[in-house]
Amino acid sequence: MSHTFHIPVLGLGFSVDTPLKVGRYGISSVISVVDDELVERMRKYHTEKNGIPYLPIKKTDEDHRARRITAYLNLLNELLDIQVRELSEQDFASGTDITRYFELLPDSSRVKHMYLEMLAEQDPRKKELLQQSLRLNLKKGSIEVNIMSKVDKMNLGKDGLPLGDKYSDALASLRGFAESELRSSIILSAGMNPRLYSYLAEFECFRPESSSGKRIVLKVSDYRSALIQAKFLAKKGLWVHEFRIESGLNCGGHAFATEGYLLGPILQEFKDKRAEMLTELYDIYHAFFTGSGMDVTRPMTRITVQGGIGTAEENSFLIEYYNLDGTGWGSPFLLVPEATNVDSATLDLLKDADAEDFYISGASPLGIPFNNFRKSTAEIQRLERIAKGRPGSPCKKKFLVSNTEFTEEPICTASREYQNLKLKQLAESGLLDREYDDKVRQITEKLCLCEGLCASAYLKNGMLEPRENRAVAICPGPNTAFFSGIYTLDEMVKHIYGKINLLKGISRPHMFINELKLYIDYLKKDIENSASQLNDKKMKQLERFREQLMNGVEYYNDLLPNLLKFCDSCNKTFQSELKNLASQINQMEVRLA
Repeated sequence: MSHTFHIPVLGLGFSVDTPLKVGRYGISSVISVVDDELVERMRKYHTEKNGIPYLPIKKTDEDHRARRITAYLNLLNELLDIQVRELSEQDFASGTDITRYFELLPDSSRVKHMYLEMLAEQDPRKKELLQQSLRLNLKKGSIEVNIMSKVDKMNLGKDGLPLGDKYSDALASLRGFAESELRSSIILSAGMNPRLYSYLAEFECFRPESSSGKRIVLKVSDYRSALIQAKFLAKKGLWVHEFRIESGLNCGGHAFATEGYLLGPILQEFKDKRAEMLTELYDIYHAFFTGSGMDVTRPMTRITVQGGIGTAEENSFLIEYYNLDGTGWGSPFLLVPEATNVDSATLDLLKDADAEDFYISGASPLGIPFNNFRKSTAEIQRLERIAKGRPGSPCKKKFLVSNTEFTEEPICTASREYQNLKLKQLAESGLLDREYDDKVRQITEKLCLCEGLCASAYLKNGMLEPRENRAVAICPGPNTAFFSGIYTLDEMVKHIYGKINLLKGISRPHMFINELKLYIDYLKKDIENSASQLNDKKMKQLERFREQLMNGVEYYNDLLPNLLKFCDSCNKTFQSELKNLASQINQMEVRLA
């Protein structure tokens, strides 16, 4: 790996072509392929921009979703290869991309050491040999692809009948990746989808004997779920190349809250059980090939973490203390225009926002907590529609349809159709004013993500079509509040590696403290929402959640001596903040009694 960090998937459109912006510098990034219409339009944009003939793949074409994804991934791969080839032919002079490539590398990199040696070398012949060696060590960033396992709508044919499992959204996306020329990873997130996981086994490119370079990565929020999913795959002869651990709440996009398990204890469990887990998985994996005559060795497995990392101190501590192989930095890159697709208006709003503007909402039609931005134009549009008596959105793309409460065919809970039907039903329920108002808020809080999370990419690249919705939905993590500038790629990378400090003078709690605050707020809200219908089962669940938070507090108290080796400022703030948060948790215990 050239770098010790990657850029995770950012919404639908924000990182859809990030590989073309950062990949030539050896930085890996992840794109979403949920919206094949976005993918197809981006393919058209980049082919025309690069003078390549564009042959459209229409919605009416057979297997159009998979074919669109394959075509776009192949285009990204082709264009990135051209970029790297051009970069490799440049002179080692100030301002060239090849110089920038090596300057951006972390100081711990072997290749960076070689580069510094080349700069210091006075003998022209030796300098030329070192430069030739450096050119041979250029490595492009990986173009990785994310699939949300649960976003798996079944699709119908022209005759209105189901097309079959292999044409569902998630399976078609997987097929699009599997049939592409990419030598990279498929990132499976949002929990296990047995149908999708079983389908993986049908592709030889994921088998150990394959030379395809295609790998499986699981994005997980805790050790137990990681092991269950990996064992399911191992039984089918599939190996997990990487476990990408993400904070349950201190992240962007959808938030998959654990039952009070905090990131620090989760990472500790992975650290303590890593060898045991990999041995258990290999025994299952190896057993699959018993009798086949194939001698499979245990593949390499990486463990990385993402969600809420904000300083070089935190980055170094996570890697070194928990023996991790890398980190993910997502939301801060929304403030790096040369890396992501954030339109200028939204960029200014993000830059000037404070902590109160970022919150965990019920905006997602999937029914999963969603990190939202109060000042986004999509959120403003949602409130305006409610004020006009027309809540909900026109549902055009239908990627998130799932509700059959009122209709035979699934519809989206963010749609105008569903919200009108649901509000009509609610009006006849006879609920008291306060409870009624709460229900109305829950219904109308849903936001159209299919259009909103693509709009910024269309706006920034001048691709918006006539009468197309301009409202931008964006899902930054809470950590974005502490970054209050618009940055260059060089500045953000140097910040990650501790060369500069973009947060100098900014009061910011440690990422572990910030996550704990988010979990306390989450629990408080859960208690409030459950007050009118609290039963023994819910009471026990809330109490277990609270107990896990207290276990986390104890863990962080014990961790502090090790943390202080990396974080000088933690000496004054970490312990006092932890004590205050523990007091808040204990007060909640009284309310649960």
